[in-house]
Amino acid sequence: MSKIKTSFNVVEESTKCLAVLIDADNASAKDVKAILEETTNYGEATVKRIYGNFVSKNGQWKEAINEYAIKPMQQFAFTTGKNATDGFMIIDAMDLLYTNRFDGFCLVSSDSDFTALAIRLKEQGATVYGFGKKQTPAAFRNACSRFIYVENLHDETEEIGNVVGKKESSQLQISKTAKTSTTKGKGLPLETLHKIFEQQPDWIQLGFLGQQWGLLETDFDPRNYGCKKLSDLVKMYSNIFECQLKKDSENSPGQMYVKLKK
Repeated sequence: MSKIKTSFNVVEESTKCLAVLIDADNASAKDVKAILEETTNYGEATVKRIYGNFVSKNGQWKEAINEYAIKPMQQFAFTTGKNATDGFMIIDAMDLLYTNRFDGFCLVSSDSDFTALAIRLKEQGATVYGFGKKQTPAAFRNACSRFIYVENLHDETEEIGNVVGKKESSQLQISKTAKTSTTKGKGLPLETLHKIFEQQPDWIQLGFLGQQWGLLETDFDPRNYGCKKLSDLVKMYSNIFECQLKKDSENSPGQMYVKLKK
């Protein structure tokens, strides 16, 4: 009897290759862990480089560089008052771009001097993820494909500390979350939301809402409003959104659809 051979075609989605470039003069070593963890949502950081003068004040980076295997790119300050680091990072980014090895670049800085770099990288077809503080100039934020505020990356429980007990920590966390949704979170941009829905049917998929929102506002992030997920955000603003779970079949988990309330 002849044996029947069964073959399976397994299609694996290739992981996007990312280059993480850190401006040591405009970033903090305490944010590196959270930033690198965030980059795993977009691909694999096959290159991690940090630019600065590490023989001077940037000695604070030594521990983070060693722990997270980041390649230091030493740049001496040739002239007082001039930032040679920016130029070095820009030139290196262009060299990496033309190797055609990377799908995206993560630029870690709050400096608007990298605006032109972000634009150029996008023109070449690369996705640009910016990481910086909330005071980062709008020009740099808007030049990126997506901009992530480093303040949103820190776990709220880390801020509570280990001084209080578990019960007190839980109570403080609830209070902190409630406060975050009102004080830390800004009001929803109704004009932007109307632009999204005016060209769509009443009900749209939650994922599509997030995609379009991100295209109109590069710094859009549910964490800006004190929510970890977009679904939490639309539920919290029940006075603006109406939600509905639609299932293709009884066994399917279903997809959330949303629309603006009249």
